[in-house]
Amino acid sequence: MSIRPVRRIVEATPTVEGAGVKLRRAFGFGDTEETDPFLLFDDFRNDVPADFMAGFPWHPHRGIETITYVLAGSVTHADSLGNEGLLGAGDVQWMTAGRGIMHQEMPKGDALGRMHGFQLWSNLPSSLKMTAPRYQDVAAKDIPEITDDDGTRVRVIVGEFWGKSGPVDGIAAEPQYVDVWVPPGRRKTFPIDTRRNAFAYVFEGSGSFRDSSAPLGVLHEVQRDGEEVVMREQAGDRNLVMFGPGDEIVVQAGEQGIRFLLCSGRPIEEPVAWYGPIVMNTSDQLKQAIAELRSGTFIRNE
Repeated sequence: MSIRPVRRIVEATPTVEGAGVKLRRAFGFGDTEETDPFLLFDDFRNDVPADFMAGFPWHPHRGIETITYVLAGSVTHADSLGNEGLLGAGDVQWMTAGRGIMHQEMPKGDALGRMHGFQLWSNLPSSLKMTAPRYQDVAAKDIPEITDDDGTRVRVIVGEFWGKSGPVDGIAAEPQYVDVWVPPGRRKTFPIDTRRNAFAYVFEGSGSFRDSSAPLGVLHEVQRDGEEVVMREQAGDRNLVMFGPGDEIVVQAGEQGIRFLLCSGRPIEEPVAWYGPIVMNTSDQLKQAIAELRSGTFIRNE
């Protein structure tokens, strides 16, 4: 067994999206080699309704899949195919945009005005870019939760983990997406397929993700672009942890415990051409999608 090393730990960046929603972006709209098959990850957490109530009005998607995971508040959604619904606390929606869909998502705070959720974009291979759109809406009660003997809890949203299978299936990149809580002071090891790229996103507490051979409390110094850079050992709230190759990760929870999303997926290894929420393989395909948006032929019912 080999522990995955930590390549880097970075803090999610404040960003404004939609009609003025203030959120944090862990990665997106850049080089996808390290995160492939994942394209973007946003943490939309806020307790000021004015900073998120304008939401994400009608916008197009093509060539990707999106997963929305709500922890607090709710999100109403609707699309050009006539689907509509409400995601509450603990609920998940996986949307396969495929050949094209117009979509809107409007967040609403809970009784205290708090809103918290995540959205992850997963790429589609070229063979499925123009597949038919579909939804998988999953209620919180249908997501399996496992509690280990030491109090570690895992919600399995996608993929298999500790003998349980998540309710979302048929995803092109065969991802694994789990919500993990490790109690204070506990050290845990979690398996990850060696063929997958993997990251963790911390959103409660703190802890250390490290190679088991590394001395506790030591900072690693590396050379990057000719400058000495001190790598963080501790990962805390809103920190993205990128892992190198291996077949498991290890985490040492801090004094408050640690809660994080652990995501992995098989790389698609195809060219990526971006135009906001439209992701294809070539610039010509993007030009075609934009032309269809302008001509009103973007939505296909065949």
